[in-house]
Amino acid sequence: MTASFTEGQSDPTVQPVPASVVQKVDEADTTLHNPRRAVISLGSNLGNRLENLQGAIDALEDTPGLRVKAVSRVYETEPWGVAPGSQPSYYNAVVVLKTTLPPSSLLERAQAVEEAFHRVRDERWGPRTLDVDIVAYADVVSDDPALTLPHPRAHERAFVLAPWHDVEPEAQLADRGPVARLLDAVTREGVSPRADLELQLPE
Repeated sequence: MTASFTEGQSDPTVQPVPASVVQKVDEADTTLHNPRRAVISLGSNLGNRLENLQGAIDALEDTPGLRVKAVSRVYETEPWGVAPGSQPSYYNAVVVLKTTLPPSSLLERAQAVEEAFHRVRDERWGPRTLDVDIVAYADVVSDDPALTLPHPRAHERAFVLAPWHDVEPEAQLADRGPVARLLDAVTREGVSPRADLELQLPE
């Protein structure tokens, strides 16, 4: 499910999701009781990057108590915090979901998905097959060192804000304000939408 990130005009390459698909996703919510909304950031710069992102989306959808509601378009991003050219570029996307899992269980599932794709944590800014980060969970604000909410650096990262803005133009980041305003305040250099790539919303 995509919506365009715009600078004055719509992106004609971003197509609306058919109403029948939206209805099917909404009907799936009947299996969830009092779900909470969460935002997940995905990234990959090793292996088949697009397949890694799609695999993460499918794995999240297969999680009991979780339904994927929206998937952004793909962005290609220069690696963060390392020398230019020292690593392959990332593919990034954002997923919005509804879940009955508490934040701690959602974190466990995110880490399990990373491990399924052989994520290695040898170095802080090292390359990885898959990054699955919880950006926001409802309006929860927490400084728990195991899971800080919202993500402590989400407000300064265009590769998170741009795809999130795609799917939720009116979104707010708890304690930080509108995503649109935060996006306007950061550089978008090195963060480029890939109109030729597409992730699928699980059926």
